[in-house]
Amino acid sequence: MSTQTPHADQHFIHALLHNDVQAVEEIYRRFGPRVKQYVTQNSGTADDAADIFQESLVDIYNQARYKNLVLTCPFEPFLLLVCKRKWLNELKKKGRQGVTKELDEQFNLGEDSFHDAEKTWADNEKARLFKAMLEKMGERCQEIIRWSLTDKPQEEIASKLGVTYGYLRKKKSECMASLISAIKENVSKWGLT
Repeated sequence: MSTQTPHADQHFIHALLHNDVQAVEEIYRRFGPRVKQYVTQNSGTADDAADIFQESLVDIYNQARYKNLVLTCPFEPFLLLVCKRKWLNELKKKGRQGVTKELDEQFNLGEDSFHDAEKTWADNEKARLFKAMLEKMGERCQEIIRWSLTDKPQEEIASKLGVTYGYLRKKKSECMASLISAIKENVSKWGLT
């Protein structure tokens, strides 16, 4: 679960969530041409680019609304990464020629920007995996792990849960082992490494 400070570009995420017309228009104006250039130089049309751009914004909106996306890198490389992944999936589905130019090569944004975007994407996916696996656990394990993620002392948590400190430690250890095992089993299914 990411505890990093949101990037200043988080305002773009806020704009999507709250349908801030001016800010959304800025997103289209500033970033749309780059996505169009990328898609059209990689076996796509202007219409394909518009679809990919729109679908990517919807995906980002959904991540923000339902998965509490926190942007820890600039918005542009994150958006371009989402668009690139979407376009690559589209090419695979249609059996078209692959990508001929890499995103960072095309836009000269720098390796760090794309690394940060990849990390933001991965952190959010890992948080989703953690939450999904936690929700599959028994109610008692969920309760113990959720309480353990707070800053409260273990003795206080044991008291709130009506168990002994020793029981809490033992059960927490068992629950965490089960959670870690479930996460490890599902990492490849979620496309994470």
